[in-house]
Amino acid sequence: MKCLILGLGNPLLRDDSVGLRVVQELQRKLAPRPEVEISEDYWGGLRLMERMVGFDRVIVVDAMRSGGAPGTVRRLTPDSVPTQRSASAHDVNLPTALRLGRMAGAKLPPDERIVLVGVEAGDVETFSEELTAEVQTAIPQAVRLVLAELGAEPEETA
Repeated sequence: MKCLILGLGNPLLRDDSVGLRVVQELQRKLAPRPEVEISEDYWGGLRLMERMVGFDRVIVVDAMRSGGAPGTVRRLTPDSVPTQRSASAHDVNLPTALRLGRMAGAKLPPDERIVLVGVEAGDVETFSEELTAEVQTAIPQAVRLVLAELGAEPEETA
């Protein structure tokens, strides 16, 4: 079963980079596995859907803004995402992008095989490569949640 673990974010907008940081930590912790691709991306909507084509399972890690306490980590499904990540107001949200992709015949995992790990952001407006303290301390919890989704224990790479 091919699995994609995808961290989303903008590395220059403070807490928005948390998804990228989580997958960087996963790359350090997980031994290479041919069935798992760990990657970074910067898009949502239709481009995110296109990135999922050909995978049986997808785990997306991203910052979210739902009004919760900064650093809160949540497991979400495509239909329960509280925010829309898209670079354009003309793009669509993830559930709509998945429906359109399936209608077009794209080989996408079923919704129940798509998990989103959201980390509540405190600051996504400040240009900085530093995370806020609350979001920085949430990275290990987000990593553990992804590993639990994989059913894997971390294996230190040499």
